[in-house]
Amino acid sequence: MAVKNIISLVYRKLFNLIAILCPVRKHVVLFEAFNGKVPTDNPLYVYQALQAAHPDWHLVWGVKQRLLAEAKRQYPQMTIIPRFSLQWLWVAPVAEFWVLNARLPYWLRKNSKTTYIQTWHGTPLKRLGIDIPNVSMPGTDTEQYRQNFTTESRRWDYLIAPNQFSKDIFRRAFDFHNQFLDYGYPRNDRLVNQAKDPQALAAIKQKIIGHKTGKVILYAPTWRDDYFIRQGMYKMTLPFSLSKVVNALGKDDVLIIRPHYLVAESINIHGFEAQVKVCVDEDIDDLYLISDLLITDYSSVMFDYAILNRPMLFYPYDLAHYQGDIRGFYFDYDKVPGPVVTNELDFVSALEQFLSQGNYPAYAAKMTAFRQQFTTWEKGTASERVVALMEAEANKKAVKVGRKVLDK
Repeated sequence: MAVKNIISLVYRKLFNLIAILCPVRKHVVLFEAFNGKVPTDNPLYVYQALQAAHPDWHLVWGVKQRLLAEAKRQYPQMTIIPRFSLQWLWVAPVAEFWVLNARLPYWLRKNSKTTYIQTWHGTPLKRLGIDIPNVSMPGTDTEQYRQNFTTESRRWDYLIAPNQFSKDIFRRAFDFHNQFLDYGYPRNDRLVNQAKDPQALAAIKQKIIGHKTGKVILYAPTWRDDYFIRQGMYKMTLPFSLSKVVNALGKDDVLIIRPHYLVAESINIHGFEAQVKVCVDEDIDDLYLISDLLITDYSSVMFDYAILNRPMLFYPYDLAHYQGDIRGFYFDYDKVPGPVVTNELDFVSALEQFLSQGNYPAYAAKMTAFRQQFTTWEKGTASERVVALMEAEANKKAVKVGRKVLDK
């Protein structure tokens, strides 16, 4: 057996031994986003609310070693440790809470006194979990994948749901039988609250695009498997001519392209920098808040953006191909709340319509129905409600410990 495999085996066994034998450390919370990426998404907003309410609690972020420097640069005030390091080993098995938005490896045992809050990371458009009919990921098969998913979801004490649609799917796709938190998403609190603050929006707009005038068009497509060229190389080709789009824009209007970070460098905007920006590192909520129109295809960004009640344009230029995707769709794509165009000519025409009218009046009824289905749980208080739950859980454990001391 290779030395690396031996070290990994010893690490796992030590983790599980600590989780079995050691008590949890009061008010220690482990946060992670997307299996160790830079702090983001729902866990980040729960962290911020908890830090504000309880600066005395010990809040720790687990981040992959290769992303550690970037995470510390962005969040120098945070306690950030390398995921799967010795430091992490002395935190994760004894943390009083885990707050994550993706799965933790099923082979790591959860301390019986740890409360696991799974936030997940979006309203599902494509099939997930045990709903995927055929799993083609390397290193697993459909049966093993489903078993691992079920093993993991049974550790979740709480699972946040952003809407009833997601809750129904999560219950089945995750085989989840514990308690749902019907709170909406913590990451969406800003969209509810800050959208009402014109000064805050103007400041964000000034910071990102350099001025406060003109319309902002946000293009945020989903990741496509054919972006992959070879190991370590990815390329995204825009499905429209930048010159045609810029010609349609007013002089102060700006197109923001929000690609996956792996393909960002492959996007060539040379000659159009004054009115086209590629934004990868910016908080996606900031981009939502300053945008007057969202252009997307199959991305779940549509569900969050709908909170703002602003127009959307759908450009699934490869719809015929994508509908054959192995996962399929949960959602009837005919119900999206905006025009659907599949070629560049119609795309530019629909963009020009928005730029001249500022909306898509013919889709008002669809937008109302879409918002009713997906955004009514978003009240702007999800982060605070998660913190209140954690406080209640911590107090409950403290009472149990106190009773045990008295009984002795």
